Amino acid sequence: MQQKSVPTLGQRASFWVSAAVVVQTLWTSAAPTMTYPLYAAEWHLTLTVTNMIYAVFPIVVVAVLILFGDLSDHIGRRATMLMGLSAALLGALLFALAPDIAWIFVGRVLMGIGVGLAASPSTAAIIEFSGPGQADRASSATTASQAVGFALATLIGGALIQYAPNPTRLNFWVLSLVIATTIAFAWFLPRHTKADAATPWKLKAPCIPRRLRMTLATSSAAGIVGWVIGGLMLSLGARISRDLVGSSNILVNGAAIALFAVVWGVCSIFARRVAARWAVVIGAGSSIVSMGALGLSTAQHSLWLFLASASLAGIGYSYLLFGALSLINANAAADHRAGAFSALYLIVYLLQGTVAFLLGLAATAWGLEAAIDLGAAFVAAISALAAALAFTYREPAPDA
Repeated sequence: MQQKSVPTLGQRASFWVSAAVVVQTLWTSAAPTMTYPLYAAEWHLTLTVTNMIYAVFPIVVVAVLILFGDLSDHIGRRATMLMGLSAALLGALLFALAPDIAWIFVGRVLMGIGVGLAASPSTAAIIEFSGPGQADRASSATTASQAVGFALATLIGGALIQYAPNPTRLNFWVLSLVIATTIAFAWFLPRHTKADAATPWKLKAPCIPRRLRMTLATSSAAGIVGWVIGGLMLSLGARISRDLVGSSNILVNGAAIALFAVVWGVCSIFARRVAARWAVVIGAGSSIVSMGALGLSTAQHSLWLFLASASLAGIGYSYLLFGALSLINANAAADHRAGAFSALYLIVYLLQGTVAFLLGLAATAWGLEAAIDLGAAFVAAISALAAALAFTYREPAPDA
């Protein structure tokens, strides 16, 4: 008796499901943001411990990217994404059930494994399901999908924490449902694509061809700025809104942080009209101005300046991420694409986690305002480096 084959989604549906996986990676990354102050109050945590919860996530993501960064180039995008989604689901469930801080740490580790496995293949799948000659569309779609995930995490999380029962749990039950739904759709993605490498996978660190190293350097500098700004918003944004700006409404604080994502999502539509290297320059300039506004907002306890900073940061992140992704999309061969994205994500998550942890130590030792000033100075310096690399960037020679 002939066995029936499992139906698979078409190219357009696969594109949107891959985008949904990207949405989930940012939602999972940002979901605990609004609950950090609640954990600190309930379990009497210091700011250093709170930031350790945040920092363990990118550290785990980095470890997964080092070990399994190019896995989807060999076993397929679908299989790798399903593995990542499953780990993220387990992590969200641990958050929903957590009786103490140990469960939160384990849950965050599982979330890091999930995002580490799903981030690169979902980014690569978007370009592969976009069709030939659609690299700019794929970069814009990835940027917008990340913005949607970030905004939903902070807005829905803020609303549930402020107005619904079980403020530290219901948010994660909702996330679990979202991830489970994404798994159900991802199950029907094509099992393999033309980009799958012919050689079997083996455990190794990401390897970047020499011709792509300047591309990766420029993309990484741009990505570091964006991810560190995102880290500031995720790890310290709720505290900035509550302690320094003076807002006690968690939904309002979440909306202030979500404004960052809303602006970056809108700007992703316009960023695709700009050449990749100039997108990096625009994003770097906007990020520098944003950090100046952030410093003023904490010094003057001004919600409006904080909103202006978040908006400018959203512009900067959108153009920086678009430029970083476009440079790789345009120059990385299909069967090395996930490996290239993994190297990018490895670098930016490593710096994001390190900076978040160090800022947590600085906030505990010297105060939150001093930590913000240090973070802003670091972002401004890396922004200047990213702009300089983009100014001098030249497209690599094509493969022989």
